[in-house]
Amino acid sequence: MAAGVRLLVAPASHSDRDAAQREGTMKVLEDAGAQLLPSACGVCAGYGDSFAAGETVISSTARNFRGRMGPPTTKVYLASAYTVAASAVAGRIIDPREVLDGR
Repeated sequence: MAAGVRLLVAPASHSDRDAAQREGTMKVLEDAGAQLLPSACGVCAGYGDSFAAGETVISSTARNFRGRMGPPTTKVYLASAYTVAASAVAGRIIDPREVLDGR
């Protein structure tokens, strides 16, 4: 992961989390510095912690509206899981083909 980037992972269900652990995906994410969150609507729905004013977030959640994940000045972009992962590696929002193609 790029310096200054936080990667938060909240599996959609306990079943998904368990499958990711069995397949080794969760270990890869944790080794990369990902923070595992509970399988629940947490930050994505504005519950509990939220992102800071002016912070830029890229998320693979299904919905977005101003103030959902933090103050109205938090910039939240929705993207595919591939785009989110590639962006975490690059430290900026990118097309995942830049990482997959080795550009």
